[in-house]
Amino acid sequence: MHVPKLLLAAASVMLVLTGCGQAYGGGGEEPVAAEPAPADAMNLASLATRLDDIDTAVAQWRTAVSLAAAQTAAEVAANLVVGPNGPGYGDRNGDGGVGGESVAGVLPGRDGTPAGLATSLASNQCVVNDVLGGDWTDPAGEWGKMLSAIDAWRPANNTMPSLASHPMRIVGWAAFTLGSDSLDDAKEYAGHAKLHVDVAVRALDC
Repeated sequence: MHVPKLLLAAASVMLVLTGCGQAYGGGGEEPVAAEPAPADAMNLASLATRLDDIDTAVAQWRTAVSLAAAQTAAEVAANLVVGPNGPGYGDRNGDGGVGGESVAGVLPGRDGTPAGLATSLASNQCVVNDVLGGDWTDPAGEWGKMLSAIDAWRPANNTMPSLASHPMRIVGWAAFTLGSDSLDDAKEYAGHAKLHVDVAVRALDC
Protein backbone atom coordinates (compact mmCIF):
# COMPACT_ATOMS: atom_id res chain seq x y z
CA MET A 1 0.00 0.00 0.00
CA HIS A 2 1.38 3.41 -0.95
CA VAL A 3 1.64 5.80 2.00
CA PRO A 4 1.80 9.50 1.10
CA LYS A 5 5.12 11.15 1.91
CA LEU A 6 3.40 13.93 3.84
CA LEU A 7 1.57 11.38 5.99
CA LEU A 8 4.88 9.73 6.81
CA ALA A 9 6.34 13.13 7.65
CA ALA A 10 3.44 13.89 9.99
CA ALA A 11 3.89 10.52 11.69
CA SER A 12 7.59 11.27 12.12
CA VAL A 13 6.75 14.57 13.78
CA MET A 14 4.48 12.76 16.24
CA LEU A 15 7.17 10.19 17.04
CA VAL A 16 9.78 12.89 17.62
CA LEU A 17 7.47 14.84 19.90
CA THR A 18 6.66 11.69 21.88
CA GLY A 19 10.32 10.82 22.21
CA CYS A 20 11.20 14.30 23.40
CA GLY A 21 8.39 14.18 25.92
CA GLN A 22 9.86 11.06 27.53
CA ALA A 23 13.35 12.48 27.88
CA TYR A 24 14.65 13.46 31.33
CA GLY A 25 15.51 17.07 31.97
CA GLY A 26 18.64 18.19 33.78
CA GLY A 27 19.03 17.80 37.52
CA GLY A 28 17.09 14.55 37.82
CA GLU A 29 13.74 16.04 36.85
CA GLU A 30 10.78 13.75 36.23
CA PRO A 31 10.00 12.84 32.60
CA VAL A 32 8.08 15.57 30.78
CA ALA A 33 4.63 14.54 29.50
CA ALA A 34 4.48 14.03 25.74
CA GLU A 35 3.01 16.96 23.83
CA PRO A 36 0.17 16.24 21.39
CA ALA A 37 0.98 16.47 17.71
CA PRO A 38 0.30 19.95 16.28
CA ALA A 39 -3.13 20.30 14.72
CA ASP A 40 -1.59 21.57 11.52
CA ALA A 41 0.42 18.36 11.14
CA MET A 42 -2.74 16.28 11.53
CA ASN A 43 -4.66 18.45 9.07
CA LEU A 44 -1.79 18.29 6.61
CA ALA A 45 -1.72 14.51 6.88
CA SER A 46 -5.48 14.28 6.25
CA LEU A 47 -5.28 16.44 3.15
CA ALA A 48 -2.19 14.57 1.91
CA THR A 49 -4.06 11.28 2.24
CA ARG A 50 -7.04 12.66 0.32
CA LEU A 51 -4.83 13.95 -2.49
CA ASP A 52 -3.17 10.55 -2.61
CA ASP A 53 -6.59 8.93 -3.02
CA ILE A 54 -7.44 11.39 -5.81
CA ASP A 55 -4.11 10.64 -7.48
CA THR A 56 -4.93 6.92 -7.38
CA ALA A 57 -8.31 7.56 -9.01
CA VAL A 58 -6.69 9.70 -11.71
CA ALA A 59 -4.13 6.95 -12.39
CA GLN A 60 -6.99 4.47 -12.89
CA TRP A 61 -8.70 6.98 -15.15
CA ARG A 62 -5.55 7.42 -17.25
CA THR A 63 -4.99 3.67 -17.68
CA ALA A 64 -8.64 2.63 -18.13
CA VAL A 65 -9.28 0.00 -20.80
CA SER A 66 -12.84 1.15 -21.38
CA LEU A 67 -14.74 4.42 -21.37
CA ALA A 68 -16.97 3.11 -18.57
CA ALA A 69 -13.92 2.43 -16.39
CA ALA A 70 -12.52 5.89 -17.11
CA GLN A 71 -15.83 7.50 -16.19
CA THR A 72 -16.05 5.49 -12.97
CA ALA A 73 -12.60 6.67 -11.92
CA ALA A 74 -13.40 10.26 -12.93
CA GLU A 75 -16.48 10.11 -10.70
CA VAL A 76 -14.33 9.03 -7.76
CA ALA A 77 -11.85 11.86 -8.29
CA ALA A 78 -14.56 14.51 -8.61
CA ASN A 79 -16.52 13.35 -5.56
CA LEU A 80 -13.38 13.25 -3.41
CA VAL A 81 -12.78 16.90 -4.29
CA VAL A 82 -16.28 18.32 -3.85
CA GLY A 83 -17.51 16.29 -0.87
CA PRO A 84 -21.13 15.45 0.00
CA ASN A 85 -22.41 19.02 -0.22
CA GLY A 86 -20.50 19.99 -3.34
CA PRO A 87 -21.92 20.39 -6.85
CA GLY A 88 -22.59 17.16 -8.71
CA TYR A 89 -21.68 14.89 -5.79
CA GLY A 90 -23.15 11.42 -6.12
CA ASP A 91 -23.76 8.95 -8.93
CA ARG A 92 -22.24 11.05 -11.70
CA ASN A 93 -22.02 8.24 -14.25
CA GLY A 94 -25.47 6.78 -13.59
CA ASP A 95 -24.31 3.26 -12.72
CA GLY A 96 -26.29 3.11 -9.49
CA GLY A 97 -23.33 3.61 -7.14
CA VAL A 98 -21.43 6.53 -5.67
CA GLY A 99 -17.68 6.34 -6.13
CA GLY A 100 -15.53 8.50 -3.87
CA GLU A 101 -17.95 8.74 -0.97
CA SER A 102 -16.65 10.93 1.83
CA VAL A 103 -17.83 12.95 4.81
CA ALA A 104 -15.98 16.05 3.61
CA GLY A 105 -14.35 17.15 0.39
CA VAL A 106 -11.07 18.88 -0.25
CA LEU A 107 -13.10 22.08 -0.63
CA PRO A 108 -16.05 23.41 1.41
CA GLY A 109 -19.63 22.51 0.57
CA ARG A 110 -21.90 24.91 -1.26
CA ASP A 111 -23.06 26.47 2.01
CA GLY A 112 -19.63 26.21 3.61
CA THR A 113 -20.38 22.92 5.34
CA PRO A 114 -18.65 20.62 5.72
CA ALA A 115 -15.68 22.92 5.78
CA GLY A 116 -13.37 20.90 3.52
CA LEU A 117 -10.00 19.40 4.36
CA ALA A 118 -8.04 22.30 2.90
CA THR A 119 -9.89 24.96 4.90
CA SER A 120 -7.96 24.26 8.11
CA LEU A 121 -4.70 24.97 6.25
CA ALA A 122 -5.68 28.48 5.17
CA SER A 123 -2.60 29.88 6.93
CA ASN A 124 -0.50 28.25 4.18
CA GLN A 125 -0.52 30.74 1.31
CA CYS A 126 0.32 28.06 -1.25
CA VAL A 127 -2.74 26.08 -0.17
CA VAL A 128 -4.85 29.24 -0.45
CA ASN A 129 -3.46 30.02 -3.90
CA ASP A 130 -3.43 26.57 -5.50
CA VAL A 131 -5.83 24.35 -3.55
CA LEU A 132 -8.53 26.64 -2.18
CA GLY A 133 -8.07 29.21 -4.91
CA GLY A 134 -9.69 31.91 -2.77
CA ASP A 135 -10.86 32.76 0.74
CA TRP A 136 -14.21 30.92 0.48
CA THR A 137 -16.21 33.59 2.29
CA ASP A 138 -18.80 32.95 -0.44
CA PRO A 139 -18.79 29.18 -1.08
CA ALA A 140 -21.74 29.27 -3.47
CA GLY A 141 -19.98 31.96 -5.47
CA GLU A 142 -16.74 29.96 -5.64
CA TRP A 143 -18.56 26.88 -6.89
CA GLY A 144 -20.51 29.04 -9.30
CA LYS A 145 -17.25 30.09 -10.96
CA MET A 146 -16.39 26.45 -11.53
CA LEU A 147 -19.79 25.56 -12.94
CA SER A 148 -19.67 28.55 -15.30
CA ALA A 149 -16.20 27.56 -16.50
CA ILE A 150 -17.35 23.99 -17.11
CA ASP A 151 -20.40 25.17 -19.04
CA ALA A 152 -18.31 27.51 -21.20
CA TRP A 153 -15.57 24.96 -21.93
CA ARG A 154 -15.08 23.70 -25.46
CA PRO A 155 -12.15 21.76 -26.96
CA ALA A 156 -11.09 24.97 -28.71
CA ASN A 157 -11.85 27.15 -25.66
CA ASN A 158 -10.16 25.79 -22.54
CA THR A 159 -11.68 27.69 -19.62
CA MET A 160 -10.02 25.63 -16.89
CA PRO A 161 -7.08 28.05 -16.43
CA SER A 162 -9.61 30.63 -15.24
CA LEU A 163 -10.01 28.60 -12.04
CA ALA A 164 -7.43 29.33 -9.34
CA SER A 165 -8.25 26.11 -7.48
CA HIS A 166 -6.45 23.18 -9.06
CA PRO A 167 -8.77 20.62 -7.42
CA MET A 168 -11.65 22.43 -9.12
CA ARG A 169 -9.92 21.90 -12.44
CA ILE A 170 -9.78 18.17 -11.67
CA VAL A 171 -13.57 18.27 -11.28
CA GLY A 172 -13.80 20.05 -14.63
CA TRP A 173 -11.76 17.42 -16.47
CA ALA A 174 -13.82 14.73 -14.76
CA ALA A 175 -17.02 16.41 -15.99
CA PHE A 176 -15.70 16.45 -19.56
CA THR A 177 -14.80 12.77 -19.27
CA LEU A 178 -18.26 11.90 -17.96
CA GLY A 179 -19.78 13.70 -20.94
CA SER A 180 -17.46 12.14 -23.50
CA ASP A 181 -18.02 9.18 -25.81
CA SER A 182 -14.31 8.72 -26.54
CA LEU A 183 -11.87 6.72 -24.42
CA ASP A 184 -8.93 8.51 -26.05
CA ASP A 185 -10.38 11.88 -25.06
CA ALA A 186 -11.08 10.61 -21.55
CA LYS A 187 -7.45 9.58 -21.16
CA GLU A 188 -6.30 12.96 -22.47
CA TYR A 189 -8.50 14.67 -19.89
CA ALA A 190 -7.02 12.43 -17.19
CA GLY A 191 -3.57 13.68 -18.18
CA HIS A 192 -4.72 17.24 -17.51
CA ALA A 193 -6.21 16.17 -14.17
CA LYS A 194 -2.90 14.58 -13.16
CA LEU A 195 -1.10 17.91 -13.65
CA HIS A 196 -3.51 19.57 -11.24
CA VAL A 197 -3.16 16.81 -8.65
CA ASP A 198 0.59 17.38 -8.74
CA VAL A 199 0.21 21.14 -8.26
CA ALA A 200 -2.07 20.58 -5.26
CA VAL A 201 0.39 18.13 -3.71
CA ARG A 202 3.30 20.55 -4.15
CA ALA A 203 1.31 23.24 -2.34
CA LEU A 204 1.48 21.17 0.84
CA ASP A 205 5.28 21.41 0.83
CA CYS A 206 5.28 25.20 0.62
